[in-house]
Amino acid sequence: MKDRSLAPAILVCVVFLLAPSLSAAQDWPQWRGPGRDGKVTGFVVPATWPAQFTQRWKVTVGTGADSTPALVGDRLYVLARQGEAEVILALDAASGKELWRDAYPVPAVTGPAARDHSGPRGSPAVANGRVVTIGVTGIVSCLDAATGKLQWRKDDHPGAYPTFYTGTSPLLADGMAIVQIGAPASGGIVAYDLRSGEPRWKWTGDGPGYASPIVATFAGTRQIVTLTDKKIVGVALSDGRLLWEVSYPVQGMGYNAATAIIDGQKFYVSGQRRGTKAFQVEKQGDTFAAKELWSNAQLGVQFNTPVLKNGYLYGLSDNGMYFCINAVTGETAWTDTERRRNFCAIVDAGPVLIGLTQDGTMTVFEPNEKAFTKVAAIKVVETQSYAHPILAGKRIFVRDPDSLMLLVIE
Repeated sequence: MKDRSLAPAILVCVVFLLAPSLSAAQDWPQWRGPGRDGKVTGFVVPATWPAQFTQRWKVTVGTGADSTPALVGDRLYVLARQGEAEVILALDAASGKELWRDAYPVPAVTGPAARDHSGPRGSPAVANGRVVTIGVTGIVSCLDAATGKLQWRKDDHPGAYPTFYTGTSPLLADGMAIVQIGAPASGGIVAYDLRSGEPRWKWTGDGPGYASPIVATFAGTRQIVTLTDKKIVGVALSDGRLLWEVSYPVQGMGYNAATAIIDGQKFYVSGQRRGTKAFQVEKQGDTFAAKELWSNAQLGVQFNTPVLKNGYLYGLSDNGMYFCINAVTGETAWTDTERRRNFCAIVDAGPVLIGLTQDGTMTVFEPNEKAFTKVAAIKVVETQSYAHPILAGKRIFVRDPDSLMLLVIE
């Protein structure tokens, strides 16, 4: 006869060991999620999508519809503008209740960006018990994630930022906060020590565009890959040395706003009026070079980054149509025929892809290279939305121009 006396203790132990990993699987700790690639795990895809989601709570947090909150464990971290200040908030994810806040003064956003985009654009990043943000004028802040206590704050380029203000999000790696700050003519990439705030290295070969950096390992060397104002660059993660660069100037009213998509020793970039390109990074002796593999001139993006899934790139083109590109050949697999506004946040949710467009419609479609196959279209915001939806379990957190809400699938 089997001894069952240890069964409850073993069960408790197993649950205790699994709980942190299950919680972590639902985290969205930075720009474009855990892997910075638009992929989410831990989302429960319903067998049948409802006509509407149930709203559990909605709280006013301030302007900043472009800034996606971070979700870590049971807390949400939000960057927004309230009056004459930018605020960093921690909210209870279950109730929306404010747990702590930090605020600092910033000048008003003016010019063409002021009407719909008066708040910050960058998304918070959370790691090692710290929250790091980049404000609309390039102010970098680091706070204790548990208490909200300010650890350090930097404004190394006061009054200097791109035409439409600072649009990048911080990257936390190897104990550093890596940011793109300053103006196109005078800025660059800076790595601050996450604990002390002291600069570890700087690269000033080109100022920022509106893209956010990502870490890749090419030919055994870890490097930061990002679009700058006029280039695509790879700099060494350890010391900021330039390893390679590719000229990538904007065309007309275009922007360098997309994040590079890493695929082994390859990466993909896309830009308005410049289509989508694939590169392979190779080491030649002591130097690196990025070799172009293919270019699809017809399909580029403006304000979203495509997702890579099963050898295909899915995105929303700069003329507002969903598309699919073969990532091996660069050939167009399909384009949708419906035109939308070209703001879109796309998430790979496993068996489905989800695109949240500017009009607040969440479109669910299959990762199918044969044709655009729509599963559902659900209105989640009545005004406008520019941030990524955060998908966790049966929960969906959505940002609108001045609020954050929790929607649930019942």
